[in-house]
Amino acid sequence: MNQRFSQWTYPEIKDGIPTKYHWVVQHIEQFELGYQTDIGAFTYINARYGVYIEDFVQIGSHCSVYSHSTIDDKSGPVRLKKNSKIGAHCVIMPGVTIGENAVVGALSLVNKDVADNTMVAGSPIKKIKDLNEK
Repeated sequence: MNQRFSQWTYPEIKDGIPTKYHWVVQHIEQFELGYQTDIGAFTYINARYGVYIEDFVQIGSHCSVYSHSTIDDKSGPVRLKKNSKIGAHCVIMPGVTIGENAVVGALSLVNKDVADNTMVAGSPIKKIKDLNEK
C-alpha cells in the first residue's frame, strides 16, 4: 500500500458544499468515488449525467469535470478509470472516458477519450506517448 494513503478514508461529500479537502461535487446522486483517490483542492465536479472515478485515481487542483455543458448543451457520463492521473487545471468535457493508467498533462482540455496506458496533453489534448504497463 502507498504510504501516502495508509490512513485514507472516504470523504464526506454533500451536494454543492466543499469537502474538507476543498473540492465540490454537484448532483452527488450520480457520483461514484473509488478507493484511495486523491482530488486536489478547488476542483469542481458536475455529475448531473454521471461521473465515475475508479480506484487510485489522482486529480490535480483546480480541475473541472463536466458531465453537462450548458454552452453547447452536450451531456454524457465521465469515467476516470483505475490509476489514471489528471494534472492541475485540466478541464474534462462530457462523455469522456480516461483509460486505466492514463496520464493527462496539466492545463489540458480533454474533449475526447484517452486510451489505457497513454499520456496526453494540450488544449485540446494530443497523444504524447504510450506508457508501459506497471
